[in-house]
Amino acid sequence: MHSDTGAHHLVVEFDLPSNPEVRDRRVRRSRSALLSAAVRLVSERGTTAVPATDLAEAADVSRRVLYLHFGDRDGVLLAAAAELVTRELLPRLPQDLDDAPTTLTLARHFAEYREFYRPLLTGSCAYAAIRTVNSLFHPYRLASARRLFGDLDEQAAGEVADFLTGAASMALGEWLVDGQDPLDPDDFAQRLLRIQSVLTGAYRDRRSAPTPTEDLSENTACDQSAPPEIAGSAGADDPGPRGRA
Repeated sequence: MHSDTGAHHLVVEFDLPSNPEVRDRRVRRSRSALLSAAVRLVSERGTTAVPATDLAEAADVSRRVLYLHFGDRDGVLLAAAAELVTRELLPRLPQDLDDAPTTLTLARHFAEYREFYRPLLTGSCAYAAIRTVNSLFHPYRLASARRLFGDLDEQAAGEVADFLTGAASMALGEWLVDGQDPLDPDDFAQRLLRIQSVLTGAYRDRRSAPTPTEDLSENTACDQSAPPEIAGSAGADDPGPRGRA
């Protein structure tokens, strides 16, 4: 650092690395250290109320670096959740999430890192955390929606994917927050698959059932095949009131 303390001004210059690769490497190292510190401290303390100063000290960076990269403490926590899912879980998943081994892999990941996810889902940034994690799973749920429910248009597929993602995240959140220790990933995976089976079965039953229009057409055809009956009319062999008199 160089300084020039003239009578009328103060100039401060910082000696930054001239090589962009060195700067990028330092940035990546600082970000990685902060994200790791966030997962560790939240897990250890059981709360997201971890001061930014503590996060910076645990990562061996300044608070200025934290604010520069993530804006605030919650920004660090959200990025840590996204990075954890992206690094540890998504590479082990196929394109859809509807088979038993895949669902079990998902359940085992969240059970393994429960001490981090549980405070995140009950802390100040819970809503943002749920939206962040859901956005990572949306492409997978979109593929599942198309496979499970057949040929859906773009809007319908997106709405079904949103529904599946939201329902799964609610069940997952309840399991992580309120589930008894130790969590049972096998049992939770079976619960998700059972719910999915009910939804797909109901959808297929509905598609195979006749529509109200078809029922109406069948009833109309039956009515037309029967002889007409006119209220108050006499039959061919009925002589009528005068004949009977």
